[in-house]
Amino acid sequence: METERIALSQRERDRLRVLHEVKQKQITQIEAASRLKVSDRHIRRLLFRLGEQGDRAVIHGLRGRPSNRRLTARFEQKIVERVRQRYADFGPTLAAEHWPRRGCR
Repeated sequence: METERIALSQRERDRLRVLHEVKQKQITQIEAASRLKVSDRHIRRLLFRLGEQGDRAVIHGLRGRPSNRRLTARFEQKIVERVRQRYADFGPTLAAEHWPRRGCR
C-alpha cells in the first residue's frame, strides 16, 4: 500500500494530534474541544471524518480548488489593461483607491 504525503500547516498538525489523542482515549472530547477552541459537537464531526478520510479530515475540503468568487480570465485581463493605461505609474494600492472615483466598473 502506497502512503500519500499530505502537506499540513502547524495548526492542522496540532489539531490532528489532539484528535488522535481523543481516538486513543487519552483525553475526552470536551478536553479536546477546549484545547482546540471549538465545540464538542465539532470534535465529533472531525472524529467521524477522521474515520472516513483518515488524516485528510483536518484539511479544508476546498483546498487546491479555485475560488467560486474568482473573476473570469477575460474580465480580469480587461481590468488589468485599463489599470495599465490609466494608472501605469501607480502601485496596486493607489490604483485601487483611484479606480472607483473614475466610475470604471
